[in-house]
Amino acid sequence: MRVFVSTRDSRLLRLEERNGEWAAGTVLERVSAHAVVAQDDRVLLGSSGGTYLSLDGGDSWQRAALPEEDVFSVAISAADGALYAGTEPSRLFSSRDGERWEELEALQDIPSRPRWSFPPRPWTHHVRWIAPDPHRAERLLVGIELGGLMYSDDDGATFTDHRPGAKRDTHSVAWHPEREGFAYQAAGDGAAISHDGGLTWQSADQGRDLPYCWALAPDLANPESWYVSAASGPREAHSGLAARGRLYRWDDAWRPLPLRGESMPYALAALDGALIVGTSDGQVLQSRDKGETWSHLAEGIGAVVAMSASP
Repeated sequence: MRVFVSTRDSRLLRLEERNGEWAAGTVLERVSAHAVVAQDDRVLLGSSGGTYLSLDGGDSWQRAALPEEDVFSVAISAADGALYAGTEPSRLFSSRDGERWEELEALQDIPSRPRWSFPPRPWTHHVRWIAPDPHRAERLLVGIELGGLMYSDDDGATFTDHRPGAKRDTHSVAWHPEREGFAYQAAGDGAAISHDGGLTWQSADQGRDLPYCWALAPDLANPESWYVSAASGPREAHSGLAARGRLYRWDDAWRPLPLRGESMPYALAALDGALIVGTSDGQVLQSRDKGETWSHLAEGIGAVVAMSASP
């Protein structure tokens, strides 16, 4: 397993296990990254300078400039291998090779688009998350910060507007990799789950004392269980090394998990029976018992911005 972590000091790190010990090495520098996703040897990075794609697990990189270079979200489809990138202002692009990118212009036709607005910069907004369905290549969820959760079932040729029951201030979205139809959302206004392929959503806020949800990961063994990080508000979540928050697991209601200290769990990933957490104070932690106990993969690496794990 490899874990790719982008940090606030403009580095992308690759964490690998060697002889039973985890080691971290820098694979990109001076790149202000907003998002990273890894799938096998392909790693896609979204930054304030466009996209960066590696085909060899981070050893070498190629850059692609998009018409809008502030790339806030990236995705690789587990169903057909398509690449996606979302920008500020909100535009959505797809590619097969990382070099030729095509805009999915239907996102601009969504009726609510004139009302989208990102509160810290109210004159703009961005595609905060892209979630291709791993079971159906034509199905896609796109979260706008702040505008809602949009849905396509035709490869982005058309989009429906904000889904019923979903939260408006989307921060992260995930599909369950094994159980078709299960999808999850973490947002500034709470959390929600879908059992019907993203068409309708139900609020999932019981038992959580912090309202502002940020990162999420599904429980790979149980689609009804999942994890979310939360803070009391955006300032507490996004203060870098000083950010504070908690990690929760859903089992009919949210229950806080015992992480060391109060640092914000800023990025989550689930892979091969492990839950991995990257924190705002520069730790990467792993749990193999659903968050009850933890071991360190790395520490002192700088405030984590985004993270992805790959076999």
